[in-house]
Amino acid sequence: MKRYFPLTLLAGGILAGCASTQITEQDVMAGWNSINAEQLAQHVKTLASDEFGGRAPSTKGEELTLAYLTEQFTALGFKPGNGDSFLQEVPLVSIEADPNMTLNIGGKDYQYKKDMVMGTSRISAKEAINDSELVFVGYGVNAPEYGWNDYEGLDVKGKTVVMLVNDPGFATKDPELFTGDAMTYYGRWTYKYEEASRQGAAGAIIVHETAPASYPWSVVENSWSGPQFGFQKDNNNMDRVAVEGWVTVDVAKELFAKAGLDFDQAKQRASEGAYHVDMGDLTASVEVNSEIKKSISYNFIATLPGSTKPDEHIIYSAHWDHLGTDKNRKGDQIYNGAHDNATGTGGMIEVAEAFATLPKNPDRSMTFLAVTAEEQGLLGAKYYAANPVIDIDKTVANINMDSLNLLGKVKDISVVGMGKSELDDMLSEAAKMQQRSVSGDPKPSSGGYYRSDHFAFANMGVPAMYAGGGSEPADAQTAKYRKRMGLVLRGCYHQPCDRYRDEWDLSGAVQDLQLFYKVGYDISQQSEWPQWYADAEFQRSK
Repeated sequence: MKRYFPLTLLAGGILAGCASTQITEQDVMAGWNSINAEQLAQHVKTLASDEFGGRAPSTKGEELTLAYLTEQFTALGFKPGNGDSFLQEVPLVSIEADPNMTLNIGGKDYQYKKDMVMGTSRISAKEAINDSELVFVGYGVNAPEYGWNDYEGLDVKGKTVVMLVNDPGFATKDPELFTGDAMTYYGRWTYKYEEASRQGAAGAIIVHETAPASYPWSVVENSWSGPQFGFQKDNNNMDRVAVEGWVTVDVAKELFAKAGLDFDQAKQRASEGAYHVDMGDLTASVEVNSEIKKSISYNFIATLPGSTKPDEHIIYSAHWDHLGTDKNRKGDQIYNGAHDNATGTGGMIEVAEAFATLPKNPDRSMTFLAVTAEEQGLLGAKYYAANPVIDIDKTVANINMDSLNLLGKVKDISVVGMGKSELDDMLSEAAKMQQRSVSGDPKPSSGGYYRSDHFAFANMGVPAMYAGGGSEPADAQTAKYRKRMGLVLRGCYHQPCDRYRDEWDLSGAVQDLQLFYKVGYDISQQSEWPQWYADAEFQRSK
């Protein structure tokens, strides 16, 4: 494997240790200008190469990724972030369902991947539902703060709940309902399975629709088949439903018709208020046989100690993992994960280099956290949140990088979950240096704020920013490129075609990385910590 160490990296590592009375504006801009597309491309090409095999947790690809990060951050002069180690153990268990299964409902067998994808979160070689009654529970939401409970007055013990993806706000676009078009956590598939488990259901089935899910059925096929990672728990996850999965919308319409219901009418009713209805005498049966493997994966953590407040940390995050290699797939078997998220991982190295060029370290510590198993439900970030290496009371803010902009320079920068914290104001101020404005989430219905690693920090009360890209191309030439490349990349999310391409224009990614660097630097130097806005759903504990 090629190792890439630009001279600027080595020089930066030396400079970081030099003493200086102050950091000048020229010094800050030197760091800003050190971030460049050529180096970023080299990192992405390496991490997304076939040699790394798609960077699945607990594989050779993980070993290569962690070695690459260790070499790069060591060359920059960063210190191990977990005592004397760059690594934090994350105990995982892989549950791989045998694809030779059928879901029988109403006397008909539905086929794996074609019609449905079923599995289990239980650490168990065999789980099943047998003649389990079906109940439609609308969006499967129990949200007291919104006065909404689809399970009210309903006993689902031993039954299988069928539910819609997203939340009622998306369906109605009513800004007074949940958060309107912007998905809340109640719309996420993770929540729906968790709530069904709390309610005591035996099974949980989500109806897939592309628009409210924000991805096509092919993502369900690829992301929820093969090895599914979870945490090693003493209870073996036996508090989860026995079987959980997805069915296509066409299957759902067929099932509703068999139950004497109209799917579209039921969906409409579910958006108007808490709703559930029995699905006649329909029952579901499926046996899930799984191969169980326990393993250890790792989060990577590196720190540039602060010069005056080393115990206070700004944490940059990105996930290093992707979907690995599918030996059962015809044709290209490697999910290289170039955009998602070799760009974010490579971007972390670029931002780290910018700090390493400074004549002395910033006042507060700069810590870079590359987490594992994001694709499996933010597991690495969740584990870190439950077992923080840095005290949460000493964690000032989080800046997250996930799938950087590949479509050239833009006049704006999109903030996912805009309006939650003062980090938006700091980003807006930094963006003026590029004559850019701050814009909101271009696709709020996808629930992006609840789908990447910063969410774990937000849940802990740490102000967390997830931003990048934009919708206004810098010029006509870029607009033309964006249109063409958008067509090339369409459908590559969680597909083998997410691989590095020489024709990518990474200048927009560089723009964003420069802003992430500047915001982090500004946080490190100001006296006050950034705060959540008063109306944000996240707040620091008192």
